[in-house]
Amino acid sequence: MTAAPARIGAASREAMAQWTSGLHDAVTAMFERLDGARFEEASWQRKGGGGGQARLLAEGKVFEKAGVNRALVEGILPPDAAARLGGNIPAGTTPHFFATGVSVVAHPRSPMVPTVHLNVRYFELSDADGNRHDAWYGGGTDLTPMHPFPEDAVHFHRVLKSACDKFNPAIFPAYKRWCDEYFRNTHRENEARGVGGIFFDHVRPDDAPFGFDAASLHRFVDSIGRVLEEAYAPLVERRRDLSYTERDKRLQLFRRSRYVEFNLLHDRGTLFGLQTGARTESVLMSMPPVAAWPAPVEPEPGSIEAQLAEMLVPRDWAAGS
Repeated sequence: MTAAPARIGAASREAMAQWTSGLHDAVTAMFERLDGARFEEASWQRKGGGGGQARLLAEGKVFEKAGVNRALVEGILPPDAAARLGGNIPAGTTPHFFATGVSVVAHPRSPMVPTVHLNVRYFELSDADGNRHDAWYGGGTDLTPMHPFPEDAVHFHRVLKSACDKFNPAIFPAYKRWCDEYFRNTHRENEARGVGGIFFDHVRPDDAPFGFDAASLHRFVDSIGRVLEEAYAPLVERRRDLSYTERDKRLQLFRRSRYVEFNLLHDRGTLFGLQTGARTESVLMSMPPVAAWPAPVEPEPGSIEAQLAEMLVPRDWAAGS
């Protein structure tokens, strides 16, 4: 596990960049092991400062599309954008920002294998002289099944609970609830995007909840960045060779359409990336390669469509519900 920086703030930016670089490589290696294919990498530069590395695995054996991206961007942030982000900056100060993080979205070829998303990030606001006024971590991971396997949701949440409980048993229920509330298509009668996971934002190293100090907070976020090896890889290995039908594939394409809608209409990360001049292809790497918007049909009771819709109702998966 990567050691926490000695200080969180402007002086630790190099250490934070090294952290996300190491995490980027570790997650990439996991997906390459699961698929057997290699990622292609494209580096990009942001006009206002910084850049990133976008890694894409397309048309693999297991993953139709998987993106593992790293970004380190900095520059001047419009005051209204800083306010929307929830940052603290003195009135009349032009906000300068620094942000680094890793974003992961994997869309499997088989509808039997769930889609997964993970993101961890560090964000900092300072003034023109480099004085840091605010800094925080954010991130989380969530699962979007395309076929009704409740036991997959149970496994995913139990691993997340175990990872959180190592730091404080109060973390998992709080961050699970935040995830259940965040990943919702409010324009679709508040329908959930998937079965949830955990989500957190604006967790500050100088005033963190759950008894975190700066070092333990960093270790917690790092552990979430590496959790897919235990939480997701076994699901891929369990489901990737199962047979499926055209009906299963149609259900996958339909659920993908709701995934697209959330990311384009509601996801704050997508909005931030587009507003701050990040590489558009990297910002939109979360989009599945193919999705479908069929005519609305009420699912028959007991059908796989109805069972999957029922799984979207939040519940205590870690308890085996």
